[in-house]
Amino acid sequence: MFATPELSAPSSLSRMLAAFIREHWRNYAAAGAMLSCIAMLTVWIPRQVGHVVDDLVAGGLQGPALVTQLGLLVLAGAVIYLLRAGWRLTLFKASFKLGARLRTRLYGRLALQGPAYFQTQRTGDLMALATNDIDTVEQAAGEAMLAGFDGSQTLILVLAMMTLAIDWRLGLAALLPFPLMAGAFWWISKHLHQAAQDSLTRFGDLNQQVQESLAGVRTVRALGLVGRSEAQFSGLADRAAEASFRSQRWEAAYEPAVGMCLSAATAIALGVGGWLVARGEITIGQLTAFTMYLGQLIWPMFAAGWVLALLERGRAAWTRLAPVLDAPLTLADTGRAVLPADTTLRAEGLTFTFPGAKRPALAQVDFTLAPGRTLGIVGATGAGKSTLVRLLLRQSEPDAGRLTLGGVPLPELPLAALRAHVAWVPQEPFLFSASVADNIALARPGATPAEIEAAARLASVHADIARLPHGYATEVGERGVTLSGGQRQRVAIARALLSQASAGPPQASLTPAGGGGREAPDWGQTASPLLVLDDALSAVDTGTETDILDHLRELRAARPDRSVIVIAHRLSAVMDADEVIVLKQGHVIERGTHPQLLDLGGWYAAQWRYQQIEASLEAA
Repeated sequence: MFATPELSAPSSLSRMLAAFIREHWRNYAAAGAMLSCIAMLTVWIPRQVGHVVDDLVAGGLQGPALVTQLGLLVLAGAVIYLLRAGWRLTLFKASFKLGARLRTRLYGRLALQGPAYFQTQRTGDLMALATNDIDTVEQAAGEAMLAGFDGSQTLILVLAMMTLAIDWRLGLAALLPFPLMAGAFWWISKHLHQAAQDSLTRFGDLNQQVQESLAGVRTVRALGLVGRSEAQFSGLADRAAEASFRSQRWEAAYEPAVGMCLSAATAIALGVGGWLVARGEITIGQLTAFTMYLGQLIWPMFAAGWVLALLERGRAAWTRLAPVLDAPLTLADTGRAVLPADTTLRAEGLTFTFPGAKRPALAQVDFTLAPGRTLGIVGATGAGKSTLVRLLLRQSEPDAGRLTLGGVPLPELPLAALRAHVAWVPQEPFLFSASVADNIALARPGATPAEIEAAARLASVHADIARLPHGYATEVGERGVTLSGGQRQRVAIARALLSQASAGPPQASLTPAGGGGREAPDWGQTASPLLVLDDALSAVDTGTETDILDHLRELRAARPDRSVIVIAHRLSAVMDADEVIVLKQGHVIERGTHPQLLDLGGWYAAQWRYQQIEASLEAA
């Protein structure tokens, strides 16, 4: 889905730009041709002005002939204007494609990375790469390339006219200050690269602060940390502004270098040119044309500084961007096996240790979940319950042992096929800034309103949605901020239940579920056969939990090939499971059905008694 023709990022900005220019050579060639016409017209104008001046001095140009010559000069200016507009449209059309491609590649690469990668990255930095850094690279591919071509071409033609068409001695004399300007450019570029890199880094820091502050705005307000947050933001904004100012200051240093060089060149040209005119070796018209050519050198000199600035900024941005584009995937997606009909999930000696941890999060875990069965997983906080789900979704790889689906090891299955097989509801579900209906239908955008409502009823959230200002069309805000924690969990459960329903043909309709006459989506063959509730009922009350579990029992009865894994702290959520495993520090310490575990008298029985007492006190 996210594959792109370029699987790895070139090691340098120049190689990447060269490859892009080769691919879009027609755009660059057309823009170059227009710039060549502009350059020739540009150098023709001073020479023509020189002829007009000499003819006027000689008295041989007047009346209609003078009007014609002036008209030609005006026409040349109009053509230059049109060609400049043309090359910009042609060039920027290509460079904008580069920006779009880089953003697509960046998004695709990040979408394929596993959670372990994002544990070492900052969201603000990644957002800055997708905006500021790619914009900078885009400018290097567009404005810098053609400005460099235009400036170089104009410089060559102007110097040729100055030295060959007017007087080579005058031309060489005027070029004496230029080596000093080249040295100044080298020195400025060296400092500009570091300043530009620091500016981009500071922008990433600022981006990160904004992202974290807005995401945690409720916590910041609740703890009375608004003033402290504002002070932190102000400090980062000041440092970002200072870094940007340093970068701009070095970039602005090109202009004085150009100005001093051209001023010196003009002084030399006027001195030497006046001497040559006095000796009768050049005419006043030729000296006028020469000084106009010197004025035309302003653009090539400024273009040189501008190009160097853009390239240095682009190189600094590419230094940050290329490692992300070329970062190896934390999980290889090389599986090509086909999921068998028998989708029994089996864990054999499953062991996993987080990097840097002293003890394993899971150790020698075994279980079997046949189609149509329910597995409950319980244990204290930190026992390894959610870690088991991470391994099941292949967000991480086990250190030892294996997970198989229908006898096929999970790494041999394509990630897309594996994750389509599982409908997962995390403890802290993520809702997008869209309507309630769009969030429920996330995995099935083509679901009908009736199917969305049926899934919401099964998740016991329909009544809550009906009370919202616009019902299912209500926007939930970023991360579902307008909903309560329990509502967000139930919307996520409805999303998972709808993803388990058959995508089917468009005419697929709702069918009655077993018991109670409720309506449920048709659980067809294209649905996700495994539902994983990762402590997804923690934010709902016991009555709502009971309703949701009743609906799940009805659905399992309607389609016995669907399996469920329930991870919970409240043991009432797993009392109807076909098997319950109890984890403690990554080890399975108890297993069995609810009655068997009560008879065992271990951790499960003690926790059950405690929760029953707690529930009775709350009821009282």
